[in-house]
Amino acid sequence: MSLIRCPWPSDDPLMIAYHDEEWGVPLHDDRLIFEFLILEGMQAGLSWSTILHKRENFRLAFDGFDVEKVARFDGRRVRSLLNDAGIIRNKLKIHAAVSNARQFILVQEEYGSFDRYIWQFVDGRPKMNRVRSLKDIPATSKESDAMSKDLKARGFKFVGSTICYAHMQATGMVNDHLTSCFRYKDLKTGSGA
Repeated sequence: MSLIRCPWPSDDPLMIAYHDEEWGVPLHDDRLIFEFLILEGMQAGLSWSTILHKRENFRLAFDGFDVEKVARFDGRRVRSLLNDAGIIRNKLKIHAAVSNARQFILVQEEYGSFDRYIWQFVDGRPKMNRVRSLKDIPATSKESDAMSKDLKARGFKFVGSTICYAHMQATGMVNDHLTSCFRYKDLKTGSGA
């Protein structure tokens, strides 16, 4: 008997692995939170599949998403990224990634960790939505609106409410697996984290 999962991964093995192993799993590691913040910003206007298939290239280009290293990227390094065919070569998004790394560090200094800061928007616990079909998955929420507003006030770029909501889904701040999906129950009971 095959597993019932959300339909969005289709038959793409990389998307299936991401759905089954990462999407919606509560994440508290600052490096991985930073990775998703950058990747979600890079996704703006593109499909997640496009980003996921370039993820390893992004990891190489952005020094394993080491926030301290990315914050030190200079003009020469940015020009190098703009010539890297393995990633999204959007000047605004690349500059935003470097700027966001600097802001990320300031938040870490203020809160002790970015994790502590970001999870406050859901009171430290994942929101368990009860979604029955893809059309019922929201693009934003009051939490993503608040997160977006606060991040923008701190100088972050490419952090609109839709991007923030996608970040919340990716990092398990919200569980938007369909209730029929095997991952929904796993994550609801805490056995899938």
